[in-house]
Amino acid sequence: MPKEQGTKPVATNRRARHDYLIEDTLEAGIVLNGTEVKSLRQGRASLVDGYAYIDRGEAWLDAVHIPEYLEGTWNNHAPRRKRKLLLHKEQIRKLAMKTKEGGYTLVPLTLYFLNGRAKVELAVAKGKREFDKRHALRERQDKREADRAVSSRKYMGE
Repeated sequence: MPKEQGTKPVATNRRARHDYLIEDTLEAGIVLNGTEVKSLRQGRASLVDGYAYIDRGEAWLDAVHIPEYLEGTWNNHAPRRKRKLLLHKEQIRKLAMKTKEGGYTLVPLTLYFLNGRAKVELAVAKGKREFDKRHALRERQDKREADRAVSSRKYMGE
């Protein structure tokens, strides 16, 4: 059987871009059980409530929901367990310093397979305030209306 090539997205956290200002992103590997990998290959996962943290020099991913593998047996995995992230020591040290600054958190943006290996894209993010969210929504709506106006003028023959 040929080895998997390229990227295959499994889950994205679209809400994270709405709720947080993304400052930096990085890719990390994940330590998974066999049934978790099989469940991910079926495209079943949710990053909505997920977050990452640094504890005693190790990075952990918590509250990410990977449902049980349907064909699994009694040794199936727990859907919302802590999963270890695979990062270099220097990367972990930088992330720890950044999150200790205050106001910053580690949020998973996407979960995907890269050349057959499960990866997660982490973001160093700062929470948006309510007025920032409203402002971003308003900008998006204004841009959409402007694009509609331009496209309607093209169809009118002008």
